[in-house]
Amino acid sequence: MKIKELTDTEIDRIVEMAWEDRTPFDAILAQFGVSEAEVITIMRREMKPSSFRMWRARVQNRATKHSALRTPEIDRFKCTRQRSISMNKYR
Repeated sequence: MKIKELTDTEIDRIVEMAWEDRTPFDAILAQFGVSEAEVITIMRREMKPSSFRMWRARVQNRATKHSALRTPEIDRFKCTRQRSISMNKYR
């Protein structure tokens, strides 16, 4: 799988967004053009194996990470306090 060229800052933000419970993979795709499979590849590459396994177990089939599994009441992906993060262009 070929992942587009990303800066270190973009990779750091993708990892951060992937760890956030309320940020769906669709938000990462919209902001960075990186699919869920590519996020998994990035996480595997950037994390220690034990940390990757813990993250993978956490997000697998998690409703908040997959827009299709979310309840209709959840209509945002970030905390209201995150508005100060300038890279959050989605929404």
